[in-house]
Amino acid sequence: MLAPYRRLLHNGPLVRLLVGEFVSSIGDWLYLVALLIVVYERSQSAALLGLVGAARVSPYILLSVPAGMVADRYERRMVLLVTDVARGVLMIGLAWVVAVGGPLALIVALSLLAACFSTFFGPTLGAYLPQLVADETELGPTNSAWASLENLAFVIGPAIGGLLIAASGLAVAFVINAVSFAVIAVVLWGLPRSSRGRAAAAAAIEAPGGASSAGPSSWRGALRPLAGLAALDAAGRFVMGGLAILTVILATRTLGAGETGTGYLNSAIGVGGLVGAVASGILVLRRDLAGPLVAGAGLFAVGVAALGAAPGLELAVVAMAVASAGSLLVEVVDTTLFQRIVPDEVRGRALGVIATVGILAYALGSLVLPILADRFGVGPTLGFGAGVLVLAVVSSLALLGHAVRQAPSPLAPLMLRVAGLPIFAGVPADRLELALRRLQPVPVVAGQIVIHQGEQADRFYVIANGSFSVSQAAEEGAPERLLRTMRPDEAFGEIGLLTGASRTATVTAQSDGLLFALEGPAFLELVGVETELSARLLDLYGPALAVTAR
Repeated sequence: MLAPYRRLLHNGPLVRLLVGEFVSSIGDWLYLVALLIVVYERSQSAALLGLVGAARVSPYILLSVPAGMVADRYERRMVLLVTDVARGVLMIGLAWVVAVGGPLALIVALSLLAACFSTFFGPTLGAYLPQLVADETELGPTNSAWASLENLAFVIGPAIGGLLIAASGLAVAFVINAVSFAVIAVVLWGLPRSSRGRAAAAAAIEAPGGASSAGPSSWRGALRPLAGLAALDAAGRFVMGGLAILTVILATRTLGAGETGTGYLNSAIGVGGLVGAVASGILVLRRDLAGPLVAGAGLFAVGVAALGAAPGLELAVVAMAVASAGSLLVEVVDTTLFQRIVPDEVRGRALGVIATVGILAYALGSLVLPILADRFGVGPTLGFGAGVLVLAVVSSLALLGHAVRQAPSPLAPLMLRVAGLPIFAGVPADRLELALRRLQPVPVVAGQIVIHQGEQADRFYVIANGSFSVSQAAEEGAPERLLRTMRPDEAFGEIGLLTGASRTATVTAQSDGLLFALEGPAFLELVGVETELSARLLDLYGPALAVTAR
């Protein structure tokens, strides 16, 4: 179960990006806390505070689609770098304006400009991230890890922000956020350049006929399932937008818990989200994500309905945590399905459209649900919200159709054959499949020498079809003698890789055929994770070292 996550730790660029984004997220929370405090202290107006909060969302409505187009047209890593450097410079500017007591209008203007650059960051990062995974099996674990780190930042960021601001002043929070942008910029500089179409090309290799094993491979073919994902995302944001307002009403008016109750309910959102993100790490490993999607939406709906019916603060906090956990599970599954379904070349634009629809739905929920609560009460309104979620997941599954299930790997027949080889007995299926996805087809013709005696071992081979002779010369220049003939489903080349010894024999194709080759480092990663396997391989083939081509 943990194998996919252990593999993530070996993906250096991906780990660096996730850690960098975690640091940046903490900086963002420091900045948000400081900004709201500055605006309120300078204006003493709750209305202006709300207006600034709403204004910060407007760039996402106006620029998300253009941002997606930029993400698909230009080199994504460079777009991310530009946005981070720009936001870092703006944070320094904000720190200076706050430190010298500059005008509030300038502070608000700089924060809006920073939000404009942030709009370009989201779709670009979402489109770039799948290009860093080794293969499709890492998408779910990556999304789960990212969501977990984001929610951890949500829990600790505001707390750290409050302590730092109290100890060092408001300007320091902006400086620290600028430093966090510098950290992620350094990380991005060391990451590989994005390659448009890379994911689509990889999918074309993995699936017959150029179709992705995960679903539709064309923009037109992805429209219907994409509509299903957008509908579910919009419904979730609609409800969360209303909850952001109703939480205050629920805590102060319905439960009589005052501002303390509001704080507890908001903390429950962060804790529940973290639990949901961690739990999603197990569920997204499934090929069929219909179950996790229904489970997440069900928890979300049950939590929202229970929140409206909770008789006291304690149960309300639990209900809010359940709703938040379900919401995060839906988000992670939704993201994983999106990455499986949408081709790389249009991923940025699709993210831009979904972001625009989602933000509008969030704003609509913030407006409509409080109005309904005033008229019908908080309990019935939250029950209505739960119904919206149920309707959305049913509609989403209908639109997704077969796209919710990842088709069996086209390598499955080969994997079954290779898994039956003695050297791979007992190797976990997920680890073996990961290795097989790295196999390279090597067509050969009769008479072609595959391995020369005395050369350095660099590859492991599996015979798909054809016959191959193994011959050996007693010494250099001496005639070779035939040792044996190898046929389909046999493998060779592993002992030289395990021991570091030179090839002890020559392998020649006796007929036209096809080999699958696994590069030495990938083979050693496969067997090196489990030392018992390495030892077993040497025990199995060690006695034949002197007379076989290894």
